[in-house]
Amino acid sequence: GDRHLFFTTKKGQVKKTVFSEYDSSRRDGLIAINLKEGDELVKVMLTNGGDDVFMVSRMGQTIRFSEDDVRPMGRAAAGVRGMKLKAGAGDAVVSCDIARDDADILIVTDAGYGKRTKLERFNRQGRGGQGVKGIKLTARKGFVVSAFMVGLDDEIFLVSSAGVTMRIPVRDVSSQGRDATGVRVMNLDAGTTVASAAPILSAEDDEAE
Repeated sequence: GDRHLFFTTKKGQVKKTVFSEYDSSRRDGLIAINLKEGDELVKVMLTNGGDDVFMVSRMGQTIRFSEDDVRPMGRAAAGVRGMKLKAGAGDAVVSCDIARDDADILIVTDAGYGKRTKLERFNRQGRGGQGVKGIKLTARKGFVVSAFMVGLDDEIFLVSSAGVTMRIPVRDVSSQGRDATGVRVMNLDAGTTVASAAPILSAEDDEAE
């Protein structure tokens, strides 16, 4: 139908392809996206053709745009620019999610800090810009490692580079503005970082799916 696979890469490229393009049982798989040299795939999402996309970079920049700004392309296409990254700054896209106005964007840094912000504070922009700051970063608070949509009844998993896991309710993470620096969400031993974070959907979301 109208469903698409939406691809996001580390260097800010995005691409969407009609879901039916992947209706195949070939054992050697199919080409899904033509990555440029030095680029990597960050996220693949299922979209409905009229969703808003929300991208977050390592240095805390965010951009929200309509997926209508990205025309459907073939499986072997490289895509178009979704987010412009500052040249020479070492920035990279770390996350992409479907924007929901009834949700918060929860951002976690590798130094163990995090915050959530109402998505209504992020206006829709045109595809391909630098976006706006989603979290204020300092040397002590590290770089963004993960970001995703959450509801107040959800929980999140945090995993450290030492393999330690922690599960906390979303309500325990402070709600702050776009320019805030976040609060401590995971205590880390010396020399370790937050390696990953992921949402645990509430029972209501599970039943809806």
